[in-house]
Parts: sequence; structure tokens; C-alpha cells
Amino acid sequence: MIETANLSLRSQTHADIVRWTCPHGRHAAEGCVTCYHASTDADPALPLWEVAAWFVSARPMPIRALHDVHRHGSRFALDQPSTPLVFLLSGQTRAATGVEAVAGLVGFLVDNRHIVDEFTVTEIRAVHS
Repeated sequence: MIETANLSLRSQTHADIVRWTCPHGRHAAEGCVTCYHASTDADPALPLWEVAAWFVSARPMPIRALHDVHRHGSRFALDQPSTPLVFLLSGQTRAATGVEAVAGLVGFLVDNRHIVDEFTVTEIRAVHS
């Protein structure tokens, strides 16, 4: 199962907002620190998700910050495609739903503001492994 959302500047429908809201009331694209912390000690019986979040940053990110992600969350990778100020955070995580998996992935960024202090998520994806 693949769950994906392109988050454009247009407003999302109410149904889309509900669909992408985690159990803690946070939209997955905004991130949820609670979902992130829950994923660090997740039950191995929970589904494994391949997750990705594309985001833009207000400022360039130092190469060192890209490498720091591995030190703080070895299951995640932060890459910069060829487009300036566009980044891809991806990895694997266990969660009950794709929404919780993505909210936890983006929650990693929220919890680690020293890596990237300002960002806007433009696309999110969760694929059940």
C-alpha cells in the first residue's frame, strides 16, 4: 500500500486534512514529536514503512548537518536533490499507520531543530514494506 500526498499552496480538503492527521492531532506534514518518539521504541510487530518527506528550507543547510542526521537517527537519511533549498528526508520506521510513520519522520526534524530550523514540507509518502 502506498500513501502519498502532494502538499501544494492550495488548501487541502477537509477529508485530506483528516486523512493525514495523526492520533495526536498533528498533520503529518507538520510532524509529531510524540509519533517520532513512539517510533524509536516501536513494537516489532507493527508494520514497517518506507517513508519520505520532501521539504524546502529557508536557508541553505551545511553539508555537516546532512551528515548529522545519521548520528541522531541512523534509520533516516537526509539528502539534497539537485534543486537548491530542496531536501529529502527518508527512512524506515514502524508504526500502526502510514500517517503515524510520516508524522514521526517529520517529527524527527521538529525534535532536532538544530539540523534545520525552518522548513516547509511539500510532499509526503509512506509505503508499507
